Amino acid sequence: MNQIKVAGRRMTTFGLLAMILGVLAMLAPVLAGASMVWLLGVLVLGTGVVRMIWAFQAGSFGRGLFLFAIGGLTLLCGLALMAHPLFVSAVLTIVLAVNFILDGIVEIAGGVRLPSGAGGGWLIFGGIVSILLGILFWAQFPLTGLWAMGILLGIKLFVVGLIMTMGGSAVRSA
Repeated sequence: MNQIKVAGRRMTTFGLLAMILGVLAMLAPVLAGASMVWLLGVLVLGTGVVRMIWAFQAGSFGRGLFLFAIGGLTLLCGLALMAHPLFVSAVLTIVLAVNFILDGIVEIAGGVRLPSGAGGGWLIFGGIVSILLGILFWAQFPLTGLWAMGILLGIKLFVVGLIMTMGGSAVRSA
């Protein structure tokens, strides 16, 4: 039983952290959006480097050359992501819109399946917010860009944090 309370406290702590990050993202939306694009570029660039190194461990020259070429292409994509943040923000706007809508559907489905009193209402509320954010992203394309990505990401983080905080509270009191 003590482990359940510890898990509930941990969930509440992570929820509060997500809420704080959400508020910070809403206070500096362009910075939050640009940070998302830059981080994605760094991750893709790093993946390219790892793939190129991994190519030297291939069993044959042909396979190694193919893996090295794929790694080089991945590295170039990472550089392109970092060099053209406005283009990337347009693509990410579409990806995030679809992600928010699908995430909202899953949250609603999860909330409906929970027994009453177990926080299902909050999950359904979070799902509705996610779907609305996804629709807003889609409706404002291509004008949304970095600013809207930061704002909407902040809202999403805040709502997820709120859900986690309420869920952690419910777990501790159960």
